[in-house]
Formats: sequence, C-alpha cells, structure tokens
Amino acid sequence: MRTLRELTRRNLKIFFKDKGMFFASLITPIILLVLYATFLANVYKDSFAQALPDGFELEQKIIDATVGGQLISSLLAVSCVTVAFCSNLLMINDRANGTIKDLLVTPLRRPLLGFSYYLASALSTLIVTFTAGAASLLYLSAKAWYLNSSDVLHLALDIFLLTLFGTALSSCLHYFLNTNGQASAVGTIISAGYGFICGAYMPISSFSKGLQRVLSFLPGTYGTALLKNHMLRGTFEEMKNTGIPEQAIEGMRKGIDCDLKFFDKDVSLTSMYIIVTASVVILTVIFVLMNLINRKKKS
Repeated sequence: MRTLRELTRRNLKIFFKDKGMFFASLITPIILLVLYATFLANVYKDSFAQALPDGFELEQKIIDATVGGQLISSLLAVSCVTVAFCSNLLMINDRANGTIKDLLVTPLRRPLLGFSYYLASALSTLIVTFTAGAASLLYLSAKAWYLNSSDVLHLALDIFLLTLFGTALSSCLHYFLNTNGQASAVGTIISAGYGFICGAYMPISSFSKGLQRVLSFLPGTYGTALLKNHMLRGTFEEMKNTGIPEQAIEGMRKGIDCDLKFFDKDVSLTSMYIIVTASVVILTVIFVLMNLINRKKKS
C-alpha cells in the first residue's frame, strides 16, 4: 500500500510539474466554454424558442438559465473524458522515454505500477474537472440561478462518475500505445468525436432513429443526460410555475435529451447511474486484467 501511495504521489508531482500536460488539461474546459458561449448559445436559444407554444413568452432570465444549463452540461460531459486523456499521458511518456523499464527493474509488480497511473490520472483529472465545474457554476450564477443544494450535490456526483469513466476508458486505450504520436492521434480523435456521440454538441433526439438506438448503448450518453437533468431541473420547475403547459415542458426535455429511451423504453435517472457506474467498474476490471495478463507473459 505504501508503494502504491508513493508511486501515485510521484506521478502526480510529474503531472503538475509538466506545464505542457497540466495547462493542456486545464485549458480544454476553458476553450470549450468560450466556444460554446460564442457559437452554440444562439443555436440553443433558437431551438428553445421554437419549442415554446405559439404566442407564449418567457422572461429572459429563464431563457438564459436554460441555455446556460445546456452549455455547462455539454462542457462538463466532454471535459470529464477528454481531460482524462490529457492527464493520462504520463503512462505513455514513461514508455516512450524508457522510465517504465527502469521502474520494472526493481521488484515492483506491473499491476501495481499500472494502478498507480490510474489513480494519479483520476486524481489530477478530478482536480481539473471540479475546477471547471466550479467555474461553470459561477458563470451560470451570473446569468440565472435556479439550482438548489441537492442539484449541486448531484452535479458533483455526476462529474465524479464521468471523470472515473474517462480515466478508465483512457487507461484501457492508452495501454496499447507506446509513443507520444500515437497518444496525440487517439486524443485528437476522442476530442473531435466524443462530443457528438455523447449528445453534448448536438442532442441525440435530432439524429436518425437508427443512430439513436446505436448511441443508446454508449455509457457517455447517459452521463451527459444526468448532467442535463440536474442542471436544468430547477429551470423546468420555474417554467411550470410560470404557466407553461406540462406537455410543452416534456417536449423540451425530450428535445435536449433529459429524457432518454432505450428501444422505446424510458430510462430512469437511477438506471442512468447504474449504467455509468457499471461501465466504470467494467473498464477498470479490464485495465487490471490487462496488466495481470501482461505480467504473466513477461514472466
């Protein structure tokens, strides 16, 4: 246990000392927030206005809260995964420069070394994602605030689970990479494509029926939906209080993926949590098994 703690501490120190890895991880959420607020805000406002009943008007504050909630949930859904791929580069750097061979010359067990990379990546990513979450809530409070303490706690849980999911996924994919070039290629693909397949850039409800069914098998889809539900719960409650028909609110919820279906069956929030948690456990077990199998081959 002491060896694991020291290895994890060593990996964290290297991550925060390497300004390239640290700032690349930290700047990702900031860039996304600027891009979302600049380019997607108007798109979300237009789609929201079209979903309102004819002749019905809402306060600008409610509109800002709805758009801000969508922007922030999309930002956090993407950042929790893409930042993990940045913070997990240390494992590949150690392979590329030969450090991992020096570490394995000692009686150190390979699974223990692999798990130290996993823990260090999870901790460093959590620091970045929770910082991004706090900054996003400050941004939302400047626009409009309809969250309560329960919503904030659930958001923290969502960020925690999605960060672990991103860490486990990046650990499994990075296990097969040996050069920084390979890591950059994988990171670019994930950064460019993940936001679309998890419903962050565009609502899954806007895709074709067949594609919706395919994406319903991906855990990231439900992680994004959890963030949207907890970020917008208070806003929808305020809409109801202002007199918007429940049918119109249900249409908005479906339009922005708060309510998801798995082959025409509604998926509850509890089921979403189970899916995301199960995916974290499964990917973590796969990563551990990879290290165990590789250890036997080396022996």
